[in-house]
Amino acid sequence: MQPPRVAWPGGARFAFTVFDDTDGMDLVNGPPVYRLLSELGCRITKSVWPVAPSRPTVPGGLTCDDPGYLRWVRDLAEEGHEVGLHGATSEPSPRARTRRALDRFTELFGHHPRIGADHGGNREALYWGPARLSGARGRLYRRATQLTRPERVAFEGHLPRSPYFWGDLCRQRIDYWRNFSFTAANLLRPCPVLPYHDPARPYVNWWFASTHAPTIEPFLDLVRPERLDRLEEEGGVCIVYTHFGTDFAPAGRLDPRFVGALRDLTERDAWFAPASEVLDHLRSQQATSLLTDRDRGRLERRWIADHLRTRGGTELRRLRRPA
Repeated sequence: MQPPRVAWPGGARFAFTVFDDTDGMDLVNGPPVYRLLSELGCRITKSVWPVAPSRPTVPGGLTCDDPGYLRWVRDLAEEGHEVGLHGATSEPSPRARTRRALDRFTELFGHHPRIGADHGGNREALYWGPARLSGARGRLYRRATQLTRPERVAFEGHLPRSPYFWGDLCRQRIDYWRNFSFTAANLLRPCPVLPYHDPARPYVNWWFASTHAPTIEPFLDLVRPERLDRLEEEGGVCIVYTHFGTDFAPAGRLDPRFVGALRDLTERDAWFAPASEVLDHLRSQQATSLLTDRDRGRLERRWIADHLRTRGGTELRRLRRPA
């Protein structure tokens, strides 16, 4: 089945953007990456933590409570990059702190966050863990994670009786939230309805999928010429989920392979815009953003297959690890 085609602004052949997870980012490894992006006209979405955690966390990273970091992020917004949300902070946050962080974001940037993604270990994650999947698939996922990650916390951001509940705040203030990730460059292949509203998970207005490239090696693999050729031929969209604060500019020095790859990418006839703008355009092109039960079943099966094929080895190694 061929993915749907989209008419992109300015007659561009495809769309490419990034949601940059803020884990590990500071004022050494972040600015070189964003200088390059701005120089090449590649506007993306940079997520932030509005408030500081109560104690140091792993992997760490600066928050908007750091004055220098806040000035830098505001400058990025002035340059045309989007500021998104990565939860309240880098540790689990009860409802009161999440509300305070949302208020703080609006105070700092003059608007609610339009887009965001959960920080993986935080209990306030929305419809995360087994709640990502439906019916039997959710039950199997729960059992699998009990075997492979028995230490993993429950995720309760969508449960009204939990002290970590904030689903109503998300629905009131945020347009787009991330769920499934795939290795596909063109996200319209695994997720032809993008973004989508899921009536079974109503606290999120519109979900978006992303392309999984968390560090530099999978990012470089993603932007290989032959993969971009296919993305261009299909007229597709790539929303990369990555962590520029990892190994793209260690000790503040850009990896030359990343520089070359990004220059080659931005020479193509693509639309480079922040993630929310790309998702807005996709919504304007679709007949509906409503996910049916049949659509969700297909989407879940594709995610499971992709996850097992590309990341399942990690889970198997956990099972084989001696106690």
